[in-house]
Amino acid sequence: MKQPKSTPPTTFRAAYDTLQGHADTLRRQSEPNIDDLLKIVNESVTAYQVCKERIDAVEKALEEALSQVSGADAAQAAPPPPAPAPARASSPAPAPAPAPVPAPAPAPAASEPPPASSDARPDDMDDDDIPF
Repeated sequence: MKQPKSTPPTTFRAAYDTLQGHADTLRRQSEPNIDDLLKIVNESVTAYQVCKERIDAVEKALEEALSQVSGADAAQAAPPPPAPAPARASSPAPAPAPAPVPAPAPAPAASEPPPASSDARPDDMDDDDIPF
């Protein structure tokens, strides 16, 4: 007997719950159930696409909102343009002197890395505690 098709999720929350449920199912299995695996993969891909579309839409909306805010802030913070200087009948004023160039900062003193401790073991470098 064929199982009825489940409706694909249409909201981020439903799609995320689908992905979490499938991940939990796969973690609990000591051996993968090959008969259900194709269904799980197909539903997961569909749920992932829904999540990605929603995240992309939110990122785009945030970028647009932030660019509008930063554009408005820049317009408010910009000083008014200077008033034109009055015309003079005499010769033009000399050009201002160039600003002095600061001296380069001294290079930091070379330091040696600390010596390796004698109790360091190669198994201290395991990534077993990292969840991915």
